[in-house]
Amino acid sequence: MSGDDRPTDDYRSEYPTPSYPPLLQPSAQNKERHSRNPLDRLTAGLPRPWRIAIDWIVTIAGAIAIVLAIKAWVVNPYRIPSSSMEPTLHCARPGQGCEARLSDRVLANRFIYHFRDPHRGEIVVFNTPPAAQEMCGASGTFVKRLIGLPGDTVTERDGGFVYINGKRLNEPYIKPDRRVHDSTTGTWRVPQGSYFFMGDNRGESCDSRRWGSVPRKNLIGKVFATYWPPNRIALH
Repeated sequence: MSGDDRPTDDYRSEYPTPSYPPLLQPSAQNKERHSRNPLDRLTAGLPRPWRIAIDWIVTIAGAIAIVLAIKAWVVNPYRIPSSSMEPTLHCARPGQGCEARLSDRVLANRFIYHFRDPHRGEIVVFNTPPAAQEMCGASGTFVKRLIGLPGDTVTERDGGFVYINGKRLNEPYIKPDRRVHDSTTGTWRVPQGSYFFMGDNRGESCDSRRWGSVPRKNLIGKVFATYWPPNRIALH
């Protein structure tokens, strides 16, 4: 084709470029109605301030529900109220026998005993049995050291040493001055399905030596960490 054979402007004008209607853009309201978020669909017809307020309320309620679920089934914090576990776990002065300005705060694993049995030597949070409430004047929860397992015979002899089934128990967590050095002795048989607890501060602990063993159903969880105050942060 020569240069004179090229189409002219008049030729192009005979065949105008076809026009197409603009793409329809969905409105904000339509977007909300087709959103995958059910909350957006439910509130699509409400004014924007109302939708924002509802979104905040649902978000806060969801966060609270998650925290409560974690506390109920996973991990729960506890404050040490008495000197029964001194100096392993501190309580706050001026409480009797307390050594610290602030009480230790610990975390208990609430689900571990759903997957395995408690181990001797673990620090455990448990619901107080009725006899403990009567003899110790305290209710709610206790934090103690697990000493006797189901079927064990626990004996405390002169000098405050503990024997399990006739064999002396190695207790590196007990300070020498925390044992009961007088003539206090006793022997206890741990029933099946129950556990025997003692405090690390033996002379100041109201524990299974006074009110007996604790049923498995009363155990809440194993203490695995101290998280407060900062200078006491530790794993157990």
